[in-house]
This record gives sequence, structure tokens and C-alpha cells, in this order.
Amino acid sequence: MTDRIKSIALIGASITALALGGSAIADAASGGGNGSNSSNNSARATQRHAGLPPQRADETLLTGDTAAQVRKAALAKVSGATIERVETDADGNAAYEAHMVKSDGTRVTVYVNKSFEVVSVESGR
Repeated sequence: MTDRIKSIALIGASITALALGGSAIADAASGGGNGSNSSNNSARATQRHAGLPPQRADETLLTGDTAAQVRKAALAKVSGATIERVETDADGNAAYEAHMVKSDGTRVTVYVNKSFEVVSVESGR
């Protein structure tokens, strides 16, 4: 009878381990997706690139067409750069901001108005 209990316990532990492993893999795979639901946005908001300031609570990540238009304007102004995050701007510089890294590694923030025109570029942020 003891062997049977050990076998059942081993099978139960194996099933649990497989379920947890599958869940971890699914979680990791969904983290890189382009979904725009709030749970994905909050997960991305908590991610931090080296040197990139954390997203402020009073700013919101941009999604959809607005994000695409801000990206387009920022990349036209700072060609060859990589966008790390696009969000609303709570400081009043513009409606939106794009945090970017130029090809030489320097950081810039590009401020874009509601007409999707670049109004300024600030280095070192």
C-alpha cells in the first residue's frame, strides 16, 4: 500500500510541475506580445531599460494609431534612433513624448503635440 501512495504522490507532483512549467512558458511568451490590453501595458510599464527613467504614474503608455503617429514623428526627427517608450506627457511640454536612444547611445526625449508635430527634443532623458 505504501508503494501505491508514493506512486500517486509522484504522479501528482509531476503533473503539478508540468502545469507550472507550462504556465511560466506561456507567461514569458505573452510578455513580448503587441497586445494593448491593460495588463500587458502595466507589465510593460514596469519593465525598465538601463538608464530609462521609470514611467510616471501620471503618464499613460500610448497604443494604436496614436502610438504609431508619435513613433513616426519622433523617428522622422531623430533618424536611426530606437524608441523605448511612447506616452502622454504630464509636464506640459507637449501632448506626447517618445523616449529614444540615438545610434551613438545617447538618450533623448522627443515631444510631440496633438497634431503629431515635433515641438522639441531634449537630450539626456
